[in-house]
Amino acid sequence: MQFTPAIQLIRLTKCFDSVTACDCIDLDVRRGEILALLGENGSGKTTLTNMLSGIYQPDAGQILLDGKPVIIRSPRDAIRQGIGMIHQHFKLVEVMTARENILLGQQSLIKTNPEDAVKAFGLKVGLNKKVYDMSVSEKQTVEILKVLCRGADKLILDEPTAVLTPQEIQSLFDTLHAMRKEGKAIIIITHKLEEVMAVSDRVTVLRKGVNVGTVGTGQTDRFSLTEMMVGQAIDLDVKRVETPPGQPLLRLDKVSAEDDSGRTLLKDISFTLNQGEILGVAGVAGSGQKALCEIIAGLENPSGGTITLDKQPINGLSPREIIKRGISMAFIPEDRLGMGLVGGLNIPDNLLLKTYRDQKGFFLKRKPARLEGEEMIRKLKIVTPGLNVKIRKLSGGNVQKVLLGREINLSPKVLITAYPVRGLDIGASMTIYDMLNEQKRKGVGILFVGEDLDVLISLCDRILVLCAGKVSAIVESQFATKALLGMKMTGLKTDKEDEYA
Repeated sequence: MQFTPAIQLIRLTKCFDSVTACDCIDLDVRRGEILALLGENGSGKTTLTNMLSGIYQPDAGQILLDGKPVIIRSPRDAIRQGIGMIHQHFKLVEVMTARENILLGQQSLIKTNPEDAVKAFGLKVGLNKKVYDMSVSEKQTVEILKVLCRGADKLILDEPTAVLTPQEIQSLFDTLHAMRKEGKAIIIITHKLEEVMAVSDRVTVLRKGVNVGTVGTGQTDRFSLTEMMVGQAIDLDVKRVETPPGQPLLRLDKVSAEDDSGRTLLKDISFTLNQGEILGVAGVAGSGQKALCEIIAGLENPSGGTITLDKQPINGLSPREIIKRGISMAFIPEDRLGMGLVGGLNIPDNLLLKTYRDQKGFFLKRKPARLEGEEMIRKLKIVTPGLNVKIRKLSGGNVQKVLLGREINLSPKVLITAYPVRGLDIGASMTIYDMLNEQKRKGVGILFVGEDLDVLISLCDRILVLCAGKVSAIVESQFATKALLGMKMTGLKTDKEDEYA
């Protein structure tokens, strides 16, 4: 079958100060194909797609669409050229319907009636349904409809499966296959190699801003792709460390929570976390994961129930009050640079944020923090030009290593981690998993909130599933399957309902 190139990039280059983010990249995407774009954090994927979608303009090189040179100066230019960008974080107005979001400010660009697009691609969404009543999958469908109705025949999807259940992922793949049959050119960015192998026709790998190769998906495997990404072979098996059963560390008994408007966030949550155990938490986005972590950490107060940590009640205690009671707990929030670290400070100063109150005397002693920072850089292989570089200038993987390293150095008995590898490449992710397993060996109880079900099953001892703020199951990992977890995440019943409770 003869494919017509829909997108051609010729020696496309983009620099930021002295850093070359994309270095003379050649790439083509054909009509009727799905091209997966792979690479470690900082490899140039985002910069490349930002140039295609009009957010950045290249410093050198050329973009050809359907064989014709074009200049894309803005996102509106990209839309007019038939390029549709579907971002990982949805850009929808919650109080409006799907139809209103599709038409909002874009009437002059609409080329396809929303009803016709829904029918043509078998999409499952109510056009008159309010966004705030939609599931994550439905919201993503609205984002796809937005670009389809504007006539996009070249689509870019950034981490589209990050917050979907296995069933929703399969539905998305069905949609992508339908669009491929219609002759659309599709670029999908994902860190999940299993999905790359399942949905793509070809794979282009970037490393340090350079295109290191494009291969047919049927002629490669995830081990070869990983070696292309990182430049060396790497073990991809996420291992569960076997440790003897420990004593209970953290216990929640019928814990409930509400937001400021009285909406229920958590309802009668009960579970126990033991020494030397990794307890996974699965659930579609917005199922109560954030509230659960923040209530345990003392950042929010429960509306009911009891929380016991190391045999001491901590209901309603602030993080500082918990520390004063001699209870050692660490929290890795999902918002690394919002709640976890201060982007405008360097590594030593971010370490001091947790220890400066313990110092005595009038002057702040920075030398211990500098020594700790140097040891952390060496031990965790943090890539940074130096100790004094501001945290926000590091890659996502290195930021996460600093945050996790700081909390681990506090020698906690309980470690709460919320999406610790979200957005990280495979190399950084494996380092994080190794760090968590090392803490497990030391007897630390770890609450691991994750979104990759394969990782949850491989890494954790048990998996707690949240659905609409309630515990729908607690499953031993050895008996867990992605299908079972996906059903429990959406509240569906199984034939063996009582077996997994």
